[in-house]
Amino acid sequence: MQYILEFLGLMAVFSIFIVMPGADFAVILRQSIVHGRRAAIMTGLGMGFSLLFHISYTILGLGLIVSQSLVLFSLIKWAGVAYLVYLGIKSFRQPGFQVKEVEITEEDRKPVSVWRCLATGFITNALNPKPVLFFLSLFSTLVHHDTPALIQFSYGIGMATALVAWFAGVSTFFTVKPVRDRFIASGKWFNRITGAALVGFGIRLALARATD
Repeated sequence: MQYILEFLGLMAVFSIFIVMPGADFAVILRQSIVHGRRAAIMTGLGMGFSLLFHISYTILGLGLIVSQSLVLFSLIKWAGVAYLVYLGIKSFRQPGFQVKEVEITEEDRKPVSVWRCLATGFITNALNPKPVLFFLSLFSTLVHHDTPALIQFSYGIGMATALVAWFAGVSTFFTVKPVRDRFIASGKWFNRITGAALVGFGIRLALARATD
């Protein structure tokens, strides 16, 4: 039960985290418009594999940090709380989705292979500082360091699955222009809701840590 509650808490924050528009979102959007639904879904799958890469070095790195310095580990946890609040405020203040019209060139019209889509997704997510900061700070905030590494990795599989499922949905809906336009038009309120939720999670975590 302890691990189930821990996983649900992690997923609650992560679910809001992944729906916030960023570099990954922009790539999926472009793939949907330029190359179609299948290419976008494969790109999202590549991002899911990249997420497992992030979770692997996080588990190994946090284990080393805990063994060396509990003070440093605590600082990382508080950095996670601060990062949550920062993301929330930033999202709340965004006026809407900054989505530019995608220009399609003759080069873009050429078919793309599954491997190229997977590589695009993996590289985009691997080099994106947003998931790097999430796993280095927030994962340590939300997951207890005594949780077995195998359990932590299973959390990562669940998170990667959620990421792929979200981008599969984005890929499906954003290939339909009226749906895409309506979603973009609601960006202001979408940002406010996700921003407020992230700030709320950050405050809740800060108060919980204050009683530890």
